[in-house]
Amino acid sequence: MSRNAKKLLSFLLVVVLAVSVLLAGCGNKNTESNSNINTSKQEQTATNSKDPQNLHFKSDKPLEFTMLYSDHPNYPYKEDWLLWKAIKDATNVSLKLTIVPMSDYSQKRSLLISSGQAPEIIPKTYPGQEIPFVASGAILPISDYINEMPNFSREVKEWGLQKDLDTLKQADGKFYVLPGLHELYTMQYSLAIRQDIFEKNNIPIPNTWDELESALKKLKEIYPNSTPMSDRWQGKALLLNAAPTFGIPVSSSDGLFDWTGANVLYNSSKDDWEFYPTSSEYKDMLTYFNRLVKEGLLDPETFTQTDDQAVQKFVTGKSFVIMTNTQEIQNMINRMNETLGQGNFKVTQIVPLAGPKGAVVAGSRLENGIMISAKAKDDPNFHQMLKFIDWLWYSEEGETLTKWGVEGVTYQKVNGKFQLMPDVNYMNLNPSGTKNLQKDYGFSGGVFCLLYGGPKDLAESMMTPEVAKLEEEVNSTRKLLLPPPPVPLNESQREQYNMLNQPLADYVQQMTYKFITGVASLDKDWNNFVQQCKAQGADQLVKLTNDVYKSTKDKMK
Repeated sequence: MSRNAKKLLSFLLVVVLAVSVLLAGCGNKNTESNSNINTSKQEQTATNSKDPQNLHFKSDKPLEFTMLYSDHPNYPYKEDWLLWKAIKDATNVSLKLTIVPMSDYSQKRSLLISSGQAPEIIPKTYPGQEIPFVASGAILPISDYINEMPNFSREVKEWGLQKDLDTLKQADGKFYVLPGLHELYTMQYSLAIRQDIFEKNNIPIPNTWDELESALKKLKEIYPNSTPMSDRWQGKALLLNAAPTFGIPVSSSDGLFDWTGANVLYNSSKDDWEFYPTSSEYKDMLTYFNRLVKEGLLDPETFTQTDDQAVQKFVTGKSFVIMTNTQEIQNMINRMNETLGQGNFKVTQIVPLAGPKGAVVAGSRLENGIMISAKAKDDPNFHQMLKFIDWLWYSEEGETLTKWGVEGVTYQKVNGKFQLMPDVNYMNLNPSGTKNLQKDYGFSGGVFCLLYGGPKDLAESMMTPEVAKLEEEVNSTRKLLLPPPPVPLNESQREQYNMLNQPLADYVQQMTYKFITGVASLDKDWNNFVQQCKAQGADQLVKLTNDVYKSTKDKMK
């Protein structure tokens, strides 16, 4: 072979070798890439999403999941709601519903779960309501599957909700309800006042409980035949509002005065749990409200009258101060348009009052959420179900769909802001609209969306200017109490806890009302009250709570 031929052959061998290495490298790269990508249609959709953090789910085949549905009387279920079509168009999922009237929902949910007949998806479950079903294994420990729920995980991380989520943990270190999430604390309950009456008489809007007392005294002087303040909800919301400002560390999930009747509360400065109804802070709060009753400033019927009786006094001008929330205030205004005449009054919801222990509010950024039936894991499409739930309830895209509906049909974007279509109304945001977003289309219903939950911008998108201003003021001037750590009682411990706590809770509530209204004397009867609480097991309840807390807190982290 000639010298030139040898050079040519050597050159060709080098080229072939280089091309082979290049091809091999490309082949390896493709193989590695393919091994890390699930090529199912819904995963491709997630990968191609405009917002990689807002992962979209759409099944490549039609799916059907069963779900319990709480039917609200204000917007009764309709099979032809646009909501159902919109969900299916977005996800290729249909929901087979078990429809239950809202008034029977809790009882029916319990019966279905206990009998093993519950649908796979069980929404409208508030944290704590899952506890009775944990020991039986009837519902899933959803914390085992959070790694399959990227939207939920992102919101928890970005909004700093891990400590809130930890409060849901049970004795096994797992949690069993997938809660609704709020980016910001959303204040619902505070006092409403007749601002026109305050302004007419040059009475400053109160910022503290002491200032409220002064305002009520002036109102009593000017309107001697009135009782300036008469409240609803048997005074429970009033006391729950006041408690943290007097140094009683309640939160919305344990609420001294709400339906759960918890009285053993967490003292963060001591890192232990105490029985607060016998504390000096509790007595100070009772003393304050008792003084209001004695001086004719607070209606003693507050703690016995129906909600309608309390509201009737306010809307007819017989009282000037009442507890409300951001939804009920509009209902009162509507009634006052009829009783006092539109334009003849001004009602304002004010920021929660500050107290001796500061400008603090009790609440939570967790809301009602979802339990998943244990039998759901046997569904061949179980993992698709998790992705569906994650997208519909926890992605901004899904939250927007269930809240606002379909763009161009129920809402439009104007300069980047959500706006109802001209013919659609909701919560008086568009009074001229002839169709209702809830009743006619099924959107903004409590089964799927939180009124002011989710991302900040989306939560604020449906607030009236008054509510948005109030929320901003609350978040900038009030401090939200941190959630208490979990106390994961096992089944036998919980039974013991309930046996001690329930009669105590009933007794405390009864005596709370008696002390405030003057039926019992804080001077003469307080020591006996303290002794009765001890006799009924307050110390045992505290010991049980602290023993469980101290023995489990390391594994709850």
